[in-house]
Amino acid sequence: MRRTADLTELTPLVRAATGRRPVAIRRLAGGSKKGVYRVRLDNAGAVVVYLWRPDEDFWPATARRNCGPADPFAHASGCRLFLDAHRRLSALGVGVPEILFRDERRRWVDADAVVVGDLPGPSLETLLRQGPQPATMDALAAALDRMRCCPAPAIGKVGPVDSGVRIDETRCERLVYERALADLADAARREPRLAAAEDRLAATLRTLYERVAPRPLVGLVHGELGGDHVLVRPDGTPVLIDIEGAMYFDPEWEHAFARIRFGAHHPDLVRGPLDEARLRCYTLAEHLSLVAGPLRLLDGDVPNRAAFTAIAEYNLGAALAFDPDRPMSVTRG
Repeated sequence: MRRTADLTELTPLVRAATGRRPVAIRRLAGGSKKGVYRVRLDNAGAVVVYLWRPDEDFWPATARRNCGPADPFAHASGCRLFLDAHRRLSALGVGVPEILFRDERRRWVDADAVVVGDLPGPSLETLLRQGPQPATMDALAAALDRMRCCPAPAIGKVGPVDSGVRIDETRCERLVYERALADLADAARREPRLAAAEDRLAATLRTLYERVAPRPLVGLVHGELGGDHVLVRPDGTPVLIDIEGAMYFDPEWEHAFARIRFGAHHPDLVRGPLDEARLRCYTLAEHLSLVAGPLRLLDGDVPNRAAFTAIAEYNLGAALAFDPDRPMSVTRG
């Protein structure tokens, strides 16, 4: 049985971080690679605790890509990845949670831990259901543009690349293509409807990949930028969370995911042109990833299984119906 944190376990850590007495704890939904806990304090304040340990990671070991620390698609879990991404994004003026305390030596709790200031939300996803959020979307677009223009030393996860680690590949599109083929094959073993279309989709991926022209590497991306990964301060400022997957990579990879998650709101996040061939290729790859990933999670004991089933089902339909010639470039700002 998995072990999750309770108030007794987190009290020494939270006391060290805040000097206050914790009075209540709640594990927040959504995280699949780390535990996220909101802890109420005796002064009516609150903090959020991130914990990284095996019991908090719901990804089956066989589903984790571990090809070296800099690999952009390696399993994005760990305190060090969070801290390195936080440092880089902060330097660009991108909103991230305030770090109050960190414990990588496990002095206070049996896990790598970071305590951050509480951001009760709401998420941008929730706000957009209520109506347009022009100020927040404009601020997020500006942040993404700063990330797009960020000098990229090489492809890969922020911390390892900044410390000098390199991978052999120099073309983002080739990595995306190879990963998409692997996702397609893996998901087809679990889903008969995808298996029936596997050859057609593999040929489409090949066609889309061959249309992408090589170019110099630019940009820093969050990696999974959906509205649920953006919290909004009372003044409308967006704050990125779940940042461990931040990497130096094509901005079209970010926008392919954001197009899926933000839908009609996505054009409000674009500053300047996107490479249409690259965006089209990456969009199909993202759909396949969002089928394969949830299906791998469902092999294990991940909670909220209905949500992951729905993600896989939606993206399966999108992949099967994908039109490789449909225009999709957008330019704003």
